[in-house]
Amino acid sequence: MNICFVTVDFPPILGGIASHAYELAKALVNLGHQVTVVTPLVPGSAREEEIAGVRVVRPWIPRQRPFYNIWLHWHLRRHLARHPCDIVHVHGMRPLESTRGLKAPVVFTNHTSGFLMRMSRPEKSFRGLLSRVEHVSLVLAPSEELCEATRAIGYKGELRFISNGVDTDRFVPTPRAPSSEPVIVLARRLVEKNGVIVFAKALAAMRSKAFRVLVAGDGPLRPKMQEIIEQAGLAHRVSFIGSVPNHEMPAVYASADISVLPSFYEATSITGLESMACGIPVVGSQVGGIPHLVENGVTGMLVATGDHEALAERLDEIVSKPGRRAEMALASRQRAVERFDWRVIGSETLDAYTAAIIRKNAT
Repeated sequence: MNICFVTVDFPPILGGIASHAYELAKALVNLGHQVTVVTPLVPGSAREEEIAGVRVVRPWIPRQRPFYNIWLHWHLRRHLARHPCDIVHVHGMRPLESTRGLKAPVVFTNHTSGFLMRMSRPEKSFRGLLSRVEHVSLVLAPSEELCEATRAIGYKGELRFISNGVDTDRFVPTPRAPSSEPVIVLARRLVEKNGVIVFAKALAAMRSKAFRVLVAGDGPLRPKMQEIIEQAGLAHRVSFIGSVPNHEMPAVYASADISVLPSFYEATSITGLESMACGIPVVGSQVGGIPHLVENGVTGMLVATGDHEALAERLDEIVSKPGRRAEMALASRQRAVERFDWRVIGSETLDAYTAAIIRKNAT
């Protein structure tokens, strides 16, 4: 199959969409298919190159709308006239309008919690969201919550839940000597939607103080987190190491025993998947794709969103029971390999492509 990705972000840009698009493209190539990625040129990137067998084309596109959509649409039509494809797969909402009128079926992965945030606006704004996806043959979403939100705006086309994935060859468990002070890792941008203030309050409320914390991420809520942690007398137990490039994250997970996802909005969290692949139990909010990821009581714990006291209780429980933590670690790794390896997600995506092509040809 010849597949064209159109994505708002792609490496060297960091972020969830860029990581997802890169890993899925690489998995599809490894499964024997051709993938070309069309993504806007960014400083420091090449206009054309091959990365892990994936051809990457980066035209210069103005950022301002409507020029962004007009120019990207023109580039796509020119590219596809020279290199016809079987499917066009859009990642991120921004390029969607540029894919109207293309001959190949268009698939859209509704990645983002930003879509859920837009859903909190008055219903009259739903029409704008719907207009962006009406031409799409198939919407893929990495959480049931995003599937429901896509239906709620009035989308009538085909819709499938397909999880994010993880490279289980790169993210692997690292043998460590048992520690009397297990390390809790928060690998998130320090912004409101990620529930980082809830996490800081949970640390202050924990009964046990026999733990350490590694915060791998940065953002505007860092000072507020630090204030709460300092007032609780825990500053010596918490290390803020700032943003960490994804290729360095295996080393971060290698020093961790527990991963936390206190999110208010979340798809199938890449951080959660990477943690599980590294054999780290996840304690997360019961929101979005996290319940699909975490098998409560088996691979980690689920808590009510925004409840810092419940989060503190679950963290206390895992911190104080090393035997149970070890059992969860084994179960986490097994679940990541069997359910979320990119080869599994790639095969599921190919099945969705085939169904979209058949429907398109039947109309």
